[in-house]
Amino acid sequence: MTDAVLVTYGTTNGSTAQIAEAVADVLRKDGLTVEALPARSVTNAARYDAVVVGGGLYAGRWHKDARRFVRRNRVLLAERPVWFFSSGPLDASASERDIPPVRGVQRAVNRLGVRDHVTFGGRLEEGAKGRVAGMILRSGKGGDFRDFGAIEAWAKGVADALTHAREERV
Repeated sequence: MTDAVLVTYGTTNGSTAQIAEAVADVLRKDGLTVEALPARSVTNAARYDAVVVGGGLYAGRWHKDARRFVRRNRVLLAERPVWFFSSGPLDASASERDIPPVRGVQRAVNRLGVRDHVTFGGRLEEGAKGRVAGMILRSGKGGDFRDFGAIEAWAKGVADALTHAREERV
């Protein structure tokens, strides 16, 4: 089914963007045509046959750019294979157990028939933007909790589903 894949994301300090790029790299290695773009810059999602949407988690909500992208494109997304990922816990919890999507993301998963959602650990390091980020860093709770092995394994599952669908078309 899939010839072009969009990996789009909402991020404030770049951590979610790096996860999206890692996902896109795995999809490309499996022979898929992939674009990784910030959600706010996507002007024509109809060009893509499948979509992966990622959002950083802030105070229990997905990044506003990811939320807006999903809202703007909900009809189109309901007609395509879609996967979601979240990033955010500033501890090892995402590597230790499956963390369900936050409520707003879960509603979108249900409405759109999203194939899968996963939560990855986040990153918050010195120089991060925002008052809350500064408070978190001053409290000693920053760090990089992303597990790129887990990210790549999840992306490989997405790639396998898409390449299998493409092979069935041929």
